[in-house]
Amino acid sequence: MITTDQELQTTKERIDQFQRWLAQMRRTARTDEFEAVTSGYRLEIERMQADVLEYLLRPLPVDREPELV
Repeated sequence: MITTDQELQTTKERIDQFQRWLAQMRRTARTDEFEAVTSGYRLEIERMQADVLEYLLRPLPVDREPELV
């Protein structure tokens, strides 16, 4: 579960890396092994994307009453 903006950024970078690996595997993996090789990456990308959406769709905590200036 993502709890900070820094964790959000790190997760997005991991998603990008996994997608680059998948793109490389499309070019290098044999057809008969492609699904077996890529399925784990796909599941991890989907899990991380769900975490990103969960974090982004959670409202920011409401602070105490604003101070009068």
